[in-house]
Amino acid sequence: MKYALNSHNNPATDSQDCVVIPVFSEDKKVILSNAGNQLDKASAGEISSILDKGDFKANTSDTQMLYDVAGIKASRVLLVGCGKSSDFEAKTVNQVSQAASKTLQKTSIKSVSCYLSDSITGKPKSTAITQTIIGFADSLYQLQDYKSKKKDAPSLEEVCVSLSNGFDESAQTALDNGIAISEGMKLTRDLANHPGNVCTPTFIAETATSLANDYKSVDIDVLEEADMEKLGMHSFLSVSKGSDEPGKMIILQYFGAKNKKQQPIALVGKGVTFDTGGISLKPGANMDEMKFDMGGAAGMLGTLKACAEMQLDINVVVVLAAAENMPSARASKPGDIVTSMKGITIEVLNTDAEGRLVLCDALTYVGKYNPSIVIDAATLTGACIVALGHHICAVLSNDDALANDLMDAGNTIHDRAWRLPMGDDYKKQLKSSFADLGNIGAGGAGTITAACFLGEFTKDYKWAHLDIAGTAWKGKDATGRPVPLLSQFLINQANK
Repeated sequence: MKYALNSHNNPATDSQDCVVIPVFSEDKKVILSNAGNQLDKASAGEISSILDKGDFKANTSDTQMLYDVAGIKASRVLLVGCGKSSDFEAKTVNQVSQAASKTLQKTSIKSVSCYLSDSITGKPKSTAITQTIIGFADSLYQLQDYKSKKKDAPSLEEVCVSLSNGFDESAQTALDNGIAISEGMKLTRDLANHPGNVCTPTFIAETATSLANDYKSVDIDVLEEADMEKLGMHSFLSVSKGSDEPGKMIILQYFGAKNKKQQPIALVGKGVTFDTGGISLKPGANMDEMKFDMGGAAGMLGTLKACAEMQLDINVVVVLAAAENMPSARASKPGDIVTSMKGITIEVLNTDAEGRLVLCDALTYVGKYNPSIVIDAATLTGACIVALGHHICAVLSNDDALANDLMDAGNTIHDRAWRLPMGDDYKKQLKSSFADLGNIGAGGAGTITAACFLGEFTKDYKWAHLDIAGTAWKGKDATGRPVPLLSQFLINQANK
């Protein structure tokens, strides 16, 4: 798909196959945008005459295709409902862009000129431009690697984001950012959607190596189980040892700052490529979705790709803790005690609380890079879905400013996070009779106690934890989150 900016002060003469026009609903009245009014004038009122019939309500994501409208060069005009104009902002642009894309995919249209971002009034258009690209790309995504009969590709080949008053460097940057974030989301979705017999820890390492080879700014190192044994990562190994698939600790470094020695921002991802629960076996229903348990690692790799594409002026280190959690004669048993790289002993009370066991060693290891900020992402707890559902991820942090920066980034790009508390009262729930920590807490608040567990390994950092258990996939399809949130966060950090 080709995405471009287009400056056109008269959409009636736009040469694309179709023009996409936002339409608003105010007090039960349908109101055309500025671009829509120009089309209506060129058509001698034909569009307003159609709207006056009352069939098109202009509710958010409603669409109506008009054909061969008099006085308009494009053969089609797609009206897209956007609700109240006062509520029309970046998140709405994403939603209505997806609606427009779904409608366009049912047609033979090859090129469109989209005037959605142009209708943002009194607000910066940059985020809306980015959201237009993300919305279209998200809707167009499909993985057909395992289909013997593949669907025909959509006819749509080009999307022009059209602005009536020209565009400047900030608009071009917004478009480029949207393309980069979309590519990062696609990588994340592809990785997560692959089945567990394909997407193994080795496959993630190979994918990460391929990414590093694509960018001169990215270096890679992969720790094998023998390397981790020497480093004392017995917490990680207590998970991976139950599988025939060897675990991998994958480290990628992005050098984007002018000062190569500038402290990096560290991104750590849980990469459990399939989670049976181990000896604490999960129920069989929907266990196929446990291929998504590497969503944190997939999201961090996708974020790194977006960062490299945007050529952000920062340094970033990414650590992916990739393992498979299987029951076997070698697997950890409930009650086993292991020693982490940090020297903290852990009683494995439940082998299905394995994500924190691989993450704690990764979070310790990343300290060798002297990071300025450490953020981990993990599909860590079902309790997070109970608390926040599938719309918002949880953020827990030992630093108020960092937590606020992450939530602000999420609100900007509509990949939202909500902060949950931490504290000693919750930490007490991790008490073990025989070790320094239990790997699960008693008494509820599972998302918080999981973060408190990780917090024992991040005391030396400015650190935040994202629990993406409710947002990394929807139904049977990965979402590409939290790539938008983290990409926007990195953009903001680079611009400080």
